[in-house]
Amino acid sequence: MPAPSAFASVKLPSALVERARQSAQPLRRSVASQIEYWATLGQVVESTGLSVQEARAAIEAYETAAKAPVAPEQQADALVGRFLAAEADGSLAQRVRDVVAENRLRAAARTPA
Repeated sequence: MPAPSAFASVKLPSALVERARQSAQPLRRSVASQIEYWATLGQVVESTGLSVQEARAAIEAYETAAKAPVAPEQQADALVGRFLAAEADGSLAQRVRDVVAENRLRAAARTPA
């Protein structure tokens, strides 16, 4: 029996693949590596408990930045700056606490008495 593959094939919208191709080129990444990077970044952002509004604001900022040529390093610096600011003012920690509390309530509601 052959060993299981570490990779899986998925269908993605061609527009997403093209954006990944354009973003990957200056960073010398493959398209697959770029999409994997984005997915990992998404997991990190999601695990911090950003609200829908915060995520939308970040997406809007990203799309606005994508229209104007901005070096990837500047984009990364801006994102890191936002995380550091949220950490410094306590809003990141508070949001994490809120999400943990919400998840505990959901888990308790699903647990049979």
